[in-house]
Amino acid sequence: MTEPASVLVVDDDADLLRLLDMRLRSAGFRPVLAASGEQALARLAVARPRAVLTDLRMPGIDGQALFERIHAADPSLPVIILTAHGTIPDAVAAAQRGVFGYLTKPFESSELLALLRRAVAEGAAHPAQGRTGLAGIVTASPLMAALLDEVALVGASQANVLIQGESGTGKEMLARAVHEASGRREGAFVAINCAAIPEALLESELFGHVKGAFTGADAARKGLFQSAHGGSVFLDEIGDMPLALQAKLLRVLQEREVRPLGSQQAVPVDVRIVSATHRDLEALIAAQGFREDLYYRLNVVNLHIPPLRERREDIAALAQHFVSMLSAKHGRNIVGFAPDAMESLMRFDWPGNVRQLMNVVEQCCALCTTVRIPAALVARALRNKPVEILSYAEAKDRFERDYLIQLMKITAGQVSEAARLAQRNRTEFYRLLQKHDLSPALFKQSD
Repeated sequence: MTEPASVLVVDDDADLLRLLDMRLRSAGFRPVLAASGEQALARLAVARPRAVLTDLRMPGIDGQALFERIHAADPSLPVIILTAHGTIPDAVAAAQRGVFGYLTKPFESSELLALLRRAVAEGAAHPAQGRTGLAGIVTASPLMAALLDEVALVGASQANVLIQGESGTGKEMLARAVHEASGRREGAFVAINCAAIPEALLESELFGHVKGAFTGADAARKGLFQSAHGGSVFLDEIGDMPLALQAKLLRVLQEREVRPLGSQQAVPVDVRIVSATHRDLEALIAAQGFREDLYYRLNVVNLHIPPLRERREDIAALAQHFVSMLSAKHGRNIVGFAPDAMESLMRFDWPGNVRQLMNVVEQCCALCTTVRIPAALVARALRNKPVEILSYAEAKDRFERDYLIQLMKITAGQVSEAARLAQRNRTEFYRLLQKHDLSPALFKQSD
């Protein structure tokens, strides 16, 4: 016996949803109900229906936005839109965009069922999946698809690229994608986090040193620029690079050669620079914390990664990808999420972006004893808000700010005394205060 064809039915009107449920069941379909666009995306992440029937006017993700997201991830899935505001021009425009059908309320039941039967007959039977792009980036988002198209174009050039976006959005993966899309793909991709390495060591890491250049330099060492010759250098958290080193980096970009610490000899280098930051570099320039001339050298092409809350269709695709990747690591046989668990993931705002989502999925995989992750485990992982969500750079940044506040409180806003206690010169200490928007006046004791 043939299993009834599943149809995802989406409408925020509970009465109409129940009516459509009864009509479709009596006609031999298997309706899957969703009261919002957000619920619909969660249902789609769990199982692919044979067709989608959605109302047009809904709060949040409306029918048109839902269609665009479905069509970007799975163009062969037929979508029928219902509306009380339909016109012939609307229907023509919808058909041109790829909508399978367009019905105006009130509609005849026979007309709807005939359209659904055609949709189910023509709908492809393969499962919907997120697109896997350059550098293994998994996405079902039109925003990310457009960004990856830009990456493919940028990769063919030699232009330096600046990637901006919130922490945890995947800036290093996008940098790898730029490298893979370029003629340098056979060369090395060398990454360094400018915020994670102490200032005293960062110059040596970047440019190398000769034997005896400083205490402990027992042998000469190539820097990252030389190691990446013919490839790409990724400078993560470029906004945290010290000003003195910014000047040296600018000289490397201008002269295309590096001078290792302690050496009188410059070494030619052929690298492409991809840099990234979650900070507002233009604001840093205004505060004299970042060189404007370096900014323009790095920001030849600007790529912005949207946060996860602005590309919610990626939540389901990424969550399923992480389950596949992490369940084996924890010795579990997990196929995915229960529908209400996926809905919880879809509704969450993800301040920590993709990194936080991966952390939550890993917690769930480690504790799950069933083939589908239940909503209770997702709720527990979201409540925990584990500190692992912070990157090393973020944790260091937070510690640095708290440390400065503590020092300024102890010294009642006396910068010279605070700098002495921190064993830093006064100018550098002022720069640190500016970096964290801390004014000495805030800490001065009033009479």
